[in-house]
Amino acid sequence: MDFSYSEEQTLLRNSVARFLADNYSFETFKAVSRTEPGWRRDCWKQFAGLGLLGASLPEAHGGLGGGPVETMIVMEEFGRALVVEPYVQTVVVGGNFFRLGGNETQKNEWLPRIANGEAVIAFAFAEPRGRYNFADLATTAKKRNSGYIINGHKAVVVGAPWADTLLVTARSAGGQRDEKGVTVFVVDRKSTGVSTRDYPTMDGLRASEITFENVEVPADNVIGEIDNGLGLVEQVTDYAIAAHCSEAVGAMKVLLDSTVEYSKTRKQFGVPIGKFQVLQHRMVDMFMQCEQSASITLMVTLKLDESEIERKKAASAAKVQIGNAGRFVAQNAVQIYGGMGMTDELNIGHYFKRLTMIDALYGNVDHHLKRYASLC
Repeated sequence: MDFSYSEEQTLLRNSVARFLADNYSFETFKAVSRTEPGWRRDCWKQFAGLGLLGASLPEAHGGLGGGPVETMIVMEEFGRALVVEPYVQTVVVGGNFFRLGGNETQKNEWLPRIANGEAVIAFAFAEPRGRYNFADLATTAKKRNSGYIINGHKAVVVGAPWADTLLVTARSAGGQRDEKGVTVFVVDRKSTGVSTRDYPTMDGLRASEITFENVEVPADNVIGEIDNGLGLVEQVTDYAIAAHCSEAVGAMKVLLDSTVEYSKTRKQFGVPIGKFQVLQHRMVDMFMQCEQSASITLMVTLKLDESEIERKKAASAAKVQIGNAGRFVAQNAVQIYGGMGMTDELNIGHYFKRLTMIDALYGNVDHHLKRYASLC
């Protein structure tokens, strides 16, 4: 089987890499993440101009006709640069909700807006007591006249301070943990009854605690089937998992390259520490973890459009590998650098924090080990 990239995909990687090299240095990341907005809308517009926001979206709806492999390429380069802009939340999560679950009217309205940078989306699914169970919902959606009334609370909604649109999971029928009765809604963030508490996350992003109090949503804002949205949520989050795995691979490669370079210049007992065999072995192990992570990320990316069982197994296997590898590579990078590896002045600690957050997104290692076992 040929796993080589096409000419178009190679050009996409090169263009993303060049743009980030010129416009997204580590110093830029630190400066942007410490500002009040926490991101750059002008940079988001540049992403749109380069075609990055539409690379994986269908041509019929304003995209470039790519798919998960194009997302993987973009996200690996974003992971290298610690990009904070909400690409996964808007393009991967939002784009796939509308692509896979939206009707033609929703596709025609939303997918072009995502591709040209007009829409910024956040996915409000997590709840304080829900852990990693997408069906464990205290947020409710009650039918009223021709629409719905949403009440509830969503926690750690990544990218919500920047978003103009929220995709919200709510229980429209059944008990709190029933698989049946989950519905996905499009909610304007400025709707009456929506209140947010915004805060920075440890990895330089922004998130919100969101409260919904008698928020009116028209029936046209439902994505997918009423009461039967859990399968769509799981499918879209598996796409997001694959994207974040690619981001983690990019981050791990930077950690490896930086550590190897540092070991050639840092001297102890009159010789570079890279001459010490025990550190050479550590860095070889780091290299192996990076290569295994890149391989399993490609595997899950290629399996996203297969059967539900195969997709879920691939996503969980990748999440376990990425979680374990990210921790191993980051911890060893810090240990080889020493205490200064965790200071704000060096990029090592920032990549460590991003990898830690990626491990927790959509289920940690323990959760996905259990999910994988349950599917076998």
